[in-house]
Amino acid sequence: MTTDKKLILASGSPFRKQLMEAAGLTFAVEPARIDEREIEAPLVAGGASAEEVAAALAKAKAEDVAERNRQAFVIGSDQVMSMEGLLFHKCTSVDMAREQLRSMRGKTHRLSSAISIVRNDSEVWNHVSVADLTFREFSDAFLDTYIANAGPKVLLTVGAYSYEGLGQQLFEKVEGDFFTIIGLPMLPLLAALRDLAIIPR
Repeated sequence: MTTDKKLILASGSPFRKQLMEAAGLTFAVEPARIDEREIEAPLVAGGASAEEVAAALAKAKAEDVAERNRQAFVIGSDQVMSMEGLLFHKCTSVDMAREQLRSMRGKTHRLSSAISIVRNDSEVWNHVSVADLTFREFSDAFLDTYIANAGPKVLLTVGAYSYEGLGQQLFEKVEGDFFTIIGLPMLPLLAALRDLAIIPR
């Protein structure tokens, strides 16, 4: 379903790759080589919102890969999780994931999912979608069972859950679309690819 214009996903995320494959897109994968925390730090210090941080990281990823792939349309994407004014990152241990999930019980967090399309030295399109997710007041016993069943997979996502899997048991309420939660807002992306004549209308 893709024209002869080369399309590259600047991400090593298996979830984003699966979403694009499921949509029938033809693309290459080349993860960006950037230091996300180095880019994020001055933005946070300057009071940037989670949406602004996500957009900047998505653009930086796309720009990095576009530098090595002239003429290609490069898709950069990033997702930032925020709660009560703080930004979260992927947990580095299962114990850390358990404590993070415990601290989020009964609270609402936001996922800001950004996309940037860069060609050569120009960003030709960008978008940010948000989803607000509220955890239920789950018990410690449930949390222990969840952690045991999910295992190391809790380290793969910033929220320590897979919304399309076991993680859905954590929630009381969700406001936002599925693709934003997974980390790649597909409907706006597909519309942009049609506008750029990368896929047929």
